[in-house]
Amino acid sequence: MDEYDIVVVGGGSGSQVATAAARQGLVAAVIEPGPLGGACVTRGCVPSKALIHRADIVHELRRADEFGVRAELAAVDYDEITSSIHDTVFEKADNQASSFRDSENVTLYRGEGRFVDDRTLAVEPAGDGADGGTADSGDGGRVRGDTVVIAVGSRPMIPPIDGLEDVDFLTSDDALFLDDRPDELVVVGGGYIGTELGYFFGALGTTVSIVGRSDLLVPREDADVSAAVTESLEAYCDIYTGYEAASVDRSESGGVTVIADPADDESDADAVEFAGDDLLLATGRRPNTDTLDLEKTGVETDDDGYVETDDRLETTADGVWALGDVLGTQPFKHAADYESEVVAANVLEDSEAPRASDSRAAAPRDDAGREVDYRTMPHAIFTSPRVASVGQTEAELEDEGREYETVTEPYGAAPLGMILEADDGFVKAIAAPDGEILGCHIVGPQAATLLHEVVVAMDSADGTVDDVAGPVHVHPALNEVVYSAFDDLSDATYSTAPDWRDVSDG
Repeated sequence: MDEYDIVVVGGGSGSQVATAAARQGLVAAVIEPGPLGGACVTRGCVPSKALIHRADIVHELRRADEFGVRAELAAVDYDEITSSIHDTVFEKADNQASSFRDSENVTLYRGEGRFVDDRTLAVEPAGDGADGGTADSGDGGRVRGDTVVIAVGSRPMIPPIDGLEDVDFLTSDDALFLDDRPDELVVVGGGYIGTELGYFFGALGTTVSIVGRSDLLVPREDADVSAAVTESLEAYCDIYTGYEAASVDRSESGGVTVIADPADDESDADAVEFAGDDLLLATGRRPNTDTLDLEKTGVETDDDGYVETDDRLETTADGVWALGDVLGTQPFKHAADYESEVVAANVLEDSEAPRASDSRAAAPRDDAGREVDYRTMPHAIFTSPRVASVGQTEAELEDEGREYETVTEPYGAAPLGMILEADDGFVKAIAAPDGEILGCHIVGPQAATLLHEVVVAMDSADGTVDDVAGPVHVHPALNEVVYSAFDDLSDATYSTAPDWRDVSDG
């Protein structure tokens, strides 16, 4: 049996804990049967955003006439798009595998790990031909770690729909690298995965129907954001909110037929029927913990299979930690990277965390260890228009009975917003009466970038509207709309942000 200081199960963000250990001279192992980098690199955010970038280009070409530019979209070479993205992301995964092979202190096991006890795993080799590279020298047998980190990620959830076992369907894993663009596509699921892929295929010319259970798409967002995304997606897709896919069947043309019933049992609306070349299931993801034989350990999970941890990310088994999608808390790559910093700081004395500049993870260690803080964890949705959010929504604050003030500022408040004709864009800022920033929700161009001055402000000691409205903002730039929202919010709270500037003046 091979023994290590740290064993990481999963080759995504968790592998950063292994490399942090190696930098301190400890010996570490990473167990991963597929490509390194996690779902994000080869079957998630990186390839999907590369596809969406192509959709953005197509969209801009088609509306060029609005700006007095005469342009023509001659053709879209779909296979060239997907194959080039595939090669790029898998090359990145191969490069990470090569860096592990070159490391004296990190051993990569190409295989499936299953627990034998709390800190021992049996590794079933993936063998030659595994995605992301061939089997490495550390394959097979048993592996034991003084510390074990569970970071095996998640996979698409397959919903219980009648007839699904008799038809072919796609998940987000499959939809990214199709050889041919479907002419007609039915998307089941109105969350961020369904909306992003619906926008991509719709922008490239596919007739897309999106079926979502909630009354609005992306229902976990602030209600104003959800409404904006739902309205905007109608330009690319046929939207059927408030419906639930009930059954599927093969169509006479070789495609698929989907019948959806009203999600509200008391609704008197009729069922709707869709036909498409392909069916894409985008109904969420489930943790891969069912592959680990956790019943042989003291690691407890909830009813959905998510690992239970304390605030330091240690599980219910001593010396076993967890991070990433197996937690079910913040299903984002940047959240998993942050969690890897927290785990590294907690399991390695005087740890050099993966990003030592991050004060949340790299501050001096104490007896209590480092605790996760998701209060300022941002996220983004890459539809058209873009969406970015941090903090709480109005609905969440109302449920808490908390007093707050809110201002919604259109993109036209910034001169550059008017130039870009971002008519559907807005910044919604929310603060407590004493000026504490409680949340910010942005819809429009560069939303994910604009959000970050708010994230930085919220992460500071005070985190008030003054921290955003006080500094001078570049003119003309889109972040003036963020300034304008927080400047107006300053007037509605007990803060002291200056009111002598007006970005509407050139």
